[in-house]
Amino acid sequence: MNSRVRIRRRRRSKIIATIGPASANPEMLERLFRAGADVFRLNFSHGTHDDHDRSFAMIRDLERKLDRPIGILADVQGPKLRVGRFSGGKVQLQTGRMFRLDLSPNPGDTTRVQLAHPEILAAASIGTNLLLDDGKLRLRVVRVRPDHLETEVVTGGVLSDRKGVNVPDMILPIPALTEKDRLDLDFALEHGADFIGLSFVQRAEDVAEAREIAAGRAWIMTKVEKPQALENLDAILALSDAVMVARGDLGVELPPEDVPLAQKRIIRAARQLGCPVVVATQMLESMITAPAPTRAEASDVATAVYDGADAVMLSAETAAGQYPVEAVTIMDRIIARVEGDQGWRDRIESSRPAPEHSTADALAAAARQVAHTVGAAAICGFTSSGSTARRAARERPEAPIIGLTPSLPVARRLAVVWGVHAVVTAETHTMTETVSRCSRVAVTEQFAKPGQDLVVLAGVPFGQPGTTNALRVARVRGGSGGTPV
Repeated sequence: MNSRVRIRRRRRSKIIATIGPASANPEMLERLFRAGADVFRLNFSHGTHDDHDRSFAMIRDLERKLDRPIGILADVQGPKLRVGRFSGGKVQLQTGRMFRLDLSPNPGDTTRVQLAHPEILAAASIGTNLLLDDGKLRLRVVRVRPDHLETEVVTGGVLSDRKGVNVPDMILPIPALTEKDRLDLDFALEHGADFIGLSFVQRAEDVAEAREIAAGRAWIMTKVEKPQALENLDAILALSDAVMVARGDLGVELPPEDVPLAQKRIIRAARQLGCPVVVATQMLESMITAPAPTRAEASDVATAVYDGADAVMLSAETAAGQYPVEAVTIMDRIIARVEGDQGWRDRIESSRPAPEHSTADALAAAARQVAHTVGAAAICGFTSSGSTARRAARERPEAPIIGLTPSLPVARRLAVVWGVHAVVTAETHTMTETVSRCSRVAVTEQFAKPGQDLVVLAGVPFGQPGTTNALRVARVRGGSGGTPV
């Protein structure tokens, strides 16, 4: 990559912006990136492969133009459960009335509708709750038959064609990847997606299946949006490269008062593992139609940053909203304002997980402490797989993290990691060469000036993933190198 343009974020938490009709053009993508978007999300629940092909091309063109690695998140739909169609397009369900869910494809009416998911019929029992249309309507199962469920309408309302069904009370024997997802996944991997958003995960086996397909070509970002995923959180996180607190469906299937606690639990567990964690859904939703967020929305973004999330995400705000650039700009401002608060730093310090018992973790913890003690301008980590930068980010240091890597795909993946500024550079072969390279990059990328100190993390022998075992403090010289101190 060349060195025409220098773009540096003045914040640690990252921003993911969803691409859609309001933003899927080169000019808007550039404006969004300059405003603060670090990763672009392609939602495979909408659009065609041709649409996404154009988005991939535009993002990679922008990456070359601005000389900055840009991450792409391909978010697959997952096994979305839906009712069938109605003869009039919609019906009014009355509270207290009976309503049948069956396998018949005939158009529905006020007494019944198709539910073409025999897995639900097989798993349901008397008392099972079914939530329709994002939880607006609630049914309770009162009778189970092989080909249908008799339910009582607990909360009535208008139900229209193809509305979604949530089943918070049961684990369904269905994979997280449908046939459509597999086609979308193959497409995304062939086009160089950096992250695969895995929807409606229930078990660790769902993540393992996606990892096997990806085969290291992309990080698996598991979306936690079902109560069953919370029950299996530790096992799911152990297999995930990143995790998303997907509060949309999670907020449907959990009581509202439980969602904030779930969010904090997921962030805390992910930080313990050094697993990048994203908070998503309805963060600045009013900005779909308004030029400024509500005060509650600003507080919501701030809370995620205070909790130590690696990234926050915009969905319809940038995909279909009237003010996509303004949404990214205000999110950037909120993050920067929070990170300038001493209370934020105090919370980050108090919530830092203890280092794991490994040389790499010990050195990452030491790098944070040394950088704090000597007032280093930056921590510079050479990383071939991204693990060194991720370990450094787990410590949430005061100093910014420069992640040097010979791999462009790794640099793109680091775009979602807290506090990491990724730079693609050639491999180094000695510690002296590594220190010199770090010094030059820190000056060029506007992180350091001559006379300031850097903390350098590297692995010996060089070029082997997972061998972080060396720490050096170097002073930036007036020339192109750095002097060990």
